[in-house]
Amino acid sequence: MDSSLSFAELFRILVLPPAGLFLLIAIGLVIKRRRPHLGRIVAGSALAVFFVLCMPAGADLLVTPLEKLTSALNPRQLGGAQAIVVLAAGRLQRAPEYDNSHIPDYVALARLRYAAHLHHTTGLPILVTGGNRTKDALRESKAAGMARALREDFLTPVMWVEEESETTAENAAFSRKILLKHGITKVLLVTDAMHMPRAERVFSDGGMQAVAAPTMFFTLDWLDPNAFFPSAEGLRRSYYASYQWFGLAWYRFKGVGK
Repeated sequence: MDSSLSFAELFRILVLPPAGLFLLIAIGLVIKRRRPHLGRIVAGSALAVFFVLCMPAGADLLVTPLEKLTSALNPRQLGGAQAIVVLAAGRLQRAPEYDNSHIPDYVALARLRYAAHLHHTTGLPILVTGGNRTKDALRESKAAGMARALREDFLTPVMWVEEESETTAENAAFSRKILLKHGITKVLLVTDAMHMPRAERVFSDGGMQAVAAPTMFFTLDWLDPNAFFPSAEGLRRSYYASYQWFGLAWYRFKGVGK
């Protein structure tokens, strides 16, 4: 891991919610000792933002504009597509119900389910991409766990397994190397809707045309009373959306992709 990536990871941890907001609250409490009014403003504002981001309605302020940068796959876009590429997400390590195998988490499973649906609809071959090998005895990549889930749980064949990438940008670069060797230049790109703008940015480059095939849209169609109550799910959506906004900004700063 290079120093710039280390800095980016540290910056992300310290700035994104909830850690960034807790840090602001702590700073406000420290300031309050010398400047009570300013300290209360800083701490109180951070606490208010934290409360808003814990609500699904508050999270929607970050989720909606991000998801509007993409759209569900239109069947008319399938023409000319030669393969399906599925990006890795998280994983659960040593799941006891699967003989201590590493398995995809629920975000990855949603991507795999949609990839399986597309395969059974189109017959296109699938590439799964994701390294991040574990440090335990299994030394298994995310892509290996994804491929196993597709084959065993979704009864869907996997043609290629890319196991070296560590980031979304590397997902794109390493997948392109495999696909271009087989004359494949147009793919259906599968990831969740909030991740798609960043993924599409780096995949549609280097001679590859990526057709967005997003899944897991969280934008609220209507607001019921429950959307205004804080919840762990509201905070999770806020964090994930913030993470993707940060990733887009970082790619633009580094000149990655389009």
